[in-house]
Amino acid sequence: MSAATTVVLAGVHGHGRWHLRNVGGTPGVELVGICDPRPPEVDLGVPVEPELPALLEKTRPDVTIVCTPIHTHSELALTAARAGSHVLLEKPPTPTLAEFDELAASLATTGRACQVGFQSLGSHALSYARELLAGGVIGELRGIGAAGAWQRDADYYGRASWAGRRTLDGVAVVDGALTNPFAHAIANALVIDGVSAGEVPRELSVELYRANPIEADDTSCLRLVTARGTPITVAVTLCADRVVEPYLVIHGAKGRIVLEYRENRVRLETPDRVEVTEHATTDLLANLIAHIRDGEPLLVPPESARPFMRVLEAVRLAPDPREVPYSYDPGRRLRVIPGVSEDVVRSAESLRMLSEMDVPWLK
Repeated sequence: MSAATTVVLAGVHGHGRWHLRNVGGTPGVELVGICDPRPPEVDLGVPVEPELPALLEKTRPDVTIVCTPIHTHSELALTAARAGSHVLLEKPPTPTLAEFDELAASLATTGRACQVGFQSLGSHALSYARELLAGGVIGELRGIGAAGAWQRDADYYGRASWAGRRTLDGVAVVDGALTNPFAHAIANALVIDGVSAGEVPRELSVELYRANPIEADDTSCLRLVTARGTPITVAVTLCADRVVEPYLVIHGAKGRIVLEYRENRVRLETPDRVEVTEHATTDLLANLIAHIRDGEPLLVPPESARPFMRVLEAVRLAPDPREVPYSYDPGRRLRVIPGVSEDVVRSAESLRMLSEMDVPWLK
C-alpha cells in the first residue's frame, strides 16, 4: 500500500457525515473518492461517482467504507472486496441472516478484510466491564438488561425511502429501533456474555410496537436466553417522553455494573464499593488499517456479528408492529408515548419484557 491509506466513502449523507469527519481525523488516511447518487453539499476535492464500480476503477482504494441503505450493504461490500479493497461495513451488515452468511462466505474468498461497524465494540469500557464480571467482582451473572429512549421526528422517517421500512419493493430492509439505532445495545450484551458465532440461543422472542405511521418498530423489546442460560432483555424507543441515553445493566449476585457505551463509562455498584470510570475507545477504521498493515486482530470481523444477526432475523420474521397510543407535539412533529422512557428503564432493571409489566399504553 501507499504511505497513506486511501479510502473511498460510499454514502456521504446521514451517518456518512460522521465517517467523513472520521476519515479526515484519522492520521495516515487519505480520502480519494465519494460514491453517492446525491453529491456532497461541498466540493471535497475528490472524484464523486453515483456508482461504486466506476469509482473503484478510477481510485483503487485500500479501504472502502460502506455506509448506504441497509439492503444495499451486501452487494456494495462484495463489489469493493472483489475490486481489491478492504471494507468497513456499517451495521447492520445485511437485512437477513441468510444474506449475511452468503456475504461472509463470499468475502472470505476475496482475501480482503471486512470490519463490521459496531463502533461501540471498540470501547475499552466494554472490555473493562467484561474484566470486572470475569473477576467475580459482582458475583454470579444473573442477567443483562438494556434500555434506551430517544426522540425521532417525522423528518427522521422521511429522510429516505427505506427509513422505517421492513421491506422495500419486496426486498428486506428491517430498519427498526432494535435493529438499527439501538443495535449497539444488543451487540454489547451479546459480547458481555461471550456469545459465539455458531451459538444458538435457548430462547429468543421480540415485541414490536409503533406510534409512527411506519412499517417497522419505533418502540420494541426482546428477550434472549443464551446457551449458557443468561437472560438478556433490551427495551428501547424512539418515541421518548424523556431522553435516556442507552445503557446496559449487568446484574450479579453481589452487585451490578452499568455500562454507558456511548459515553465509554462504567459504574460499578457493590455493597462496599461504588466506582465510576471513563475509558478510551479504539476507532474501527484505525483498527482495520492496523490489521491491514501490521496484522492487528480485527475488533469486529464478520463472524463476530452473527449473534446479532440472529436477533435481526427474529425481528424480521416477527409479526408487524402493534400500533400504540401516543401524544403529538406539532411544533416538533414528534410522536411521544407517555411514560415509555420509565418503562424501558424498568425493563432493564427487572429483566422483564414490556408486556410483562404494568404498562398503561399496552392496555
